[in-house]
Amino acid sequence: MIKIENLHKSYQTGANSLHVLKGLNLNIKEGELVSIMGSSGSGKSTFLNILGILDEADEGKYLLDGVPIKNLSEKKAANYRNKFLGFIFQSFNLIGYKSAIDNVALPLYYQGMKRAERLDRAMQYLEKVGLADWATHLPNQLSGGQKQRIAIARALASDPKVLLADEPTGALDTKTSYEIMNLIQEINDEGKTILVVTHEEDIAEMTKRIVHLRDGVIIKDTPVQQKRALDYV
Repeated sequence: MIKIENLHKSYQTGANSLHVLKGLNLNIKEGELVSIMGSSGSGKSTFLNILGILDEADEGKYLLDGVPIKNLSEKKAANYRNKFLGFIFQSFNLIGYKSAIDNVALPLYYQGMKRAERLDRAMQYLEKVGLADWATHLPNQLSGGQKQRIAIARALASDPKVLLADEPTGALDTKTSYEIMNLIQEINDEGKTILVVTHEEDIAEMTKRIVHLRDGVIIKDTPVQQKRALDYV
């Protein structure tokens, strides 16, 4: 599903060049649930931006579902993001003046789906995350856990090949974090490929494989015995 070969990325900072990613190699198969861990400055955000087609590597190969991601126009990059990827963010990134159902339906609007059809689809995904009764509520009327469920429903609505979750539990208390991880595990059990960027060991242990980044290189890539979040909720 994801194939990364010899990935390099540098940034110019004034007269200096900062080499952030230093030859990453990584394969992720369809249906995997993988966490990416690393301290601040390890390169995880840069790596996630490249995986999310929000930035491009200087060198190396990136294949997403067999498609080479290289030298894309902004329009083509946006099309690929819409087709292949769903994003879940630490800060939820919901639109404050739109209801829960309209937030979930947003990616479908960009796909050109008619309003009645996209609202019907959005409601299906709200039901999936247990928030159908909150469809007309605005984000400021929801708890942090509910906001993240809405964000997950939005990420799923366009049926992406891969979910990229950037610190999805970072703004939540422990109990709510485990509830969100339980939902992510259930989605993965249905076959969805999911990458979770996290700095929390207990969250990483709820995935099936942990990739450790340090100073722009992968120092460890280990399959783990997955802990089920439901056991801790």
